Amino acid sequence: MILQNREKGGILQEGEGKYMEVREARKRPIKNWSPEDQPRERLATHKAASMSQVELLAIIIRTGNRHHNAVELARMVLDRFGDLHMLYKCTVGDMMKIPGIGKAKATIIIAALELGRRLREEAPPDRHYIRTSRDSADYVRPHLAHLDHESFAVMYLTQAGWVKCFEVLTKGGISSTAVDPRKVLRRALEEDAVSFIIFHNHPSGSLKPSKSDEQLTQKLSQAARIMDIKLLDHVIIGEGRHFSFADEGLLS
Repeated sequence: MILQNREKGGILQEGEGKYMEVREARKRPIKNWSPEDQPRERLATHKAASMSQVELLAIIIRTGNRHHNAVELARMVLDRFGDLHMLYKCTVGDMMKIPGIGKAKATIIIAALELGRRLREEAPPDRHYIRTSRDSADYVRPHLAHLDHESFAVMYLTQAGWVKCFEVLTKGGISSTAVDPRKVLRRALEEDAVSFIIFHNHPSGSLKPSKSDEQLTQKLSQAARIMDIKLLDHVIIGEGRHFSFADEGLLS
């Protein structure tokens, strides 16, 4: 019995009580596969969300070479870089180090990933409702998680929790002195926001707040309280993870 392993992109065969990969079948040109197993044919008849990362990347790569088909090349790319977040950070030169990935394929992959990032980034802010720290982190992550430097951003909200405005205010090192509370609160007044959430990223990957992070949070919270504006949270953004001051009970 032969079936497709959708997540790994390989063809499996049942034998001796378990499924085993049939390497020779996987190495055949994709055009010789049955239509229901070919990535492009599957995309034409199924929802893209049901397909694996390997299959979607194979469609972008389009063709293989005499040693590997497009699915194998896609698997090699993902195995080399680990996940889409790391793949997004790659240069054309990094990708071309993989045998079978030339300049054309590398630039197409990078362009596709950038389009995906921009799609999330351009979502209309007034259609987003913030209920939890995860909601806010998911909204902000496309703006900050991929950066190799710290940046500070603010999200302004309505009384009901709808996003009124989001903007990155500073780039570079973040400290209680680097961020001007007057600028943060002036913008809140301009937007007629009743609350706001502050964000910054940690390029190192660690989500542990620093002493400067704690000082900045306290400084902004106290300044906002005087103007009857509430700081709801301070969220540190990582790739796929976040740290919430509110969730941890660190907001005074």
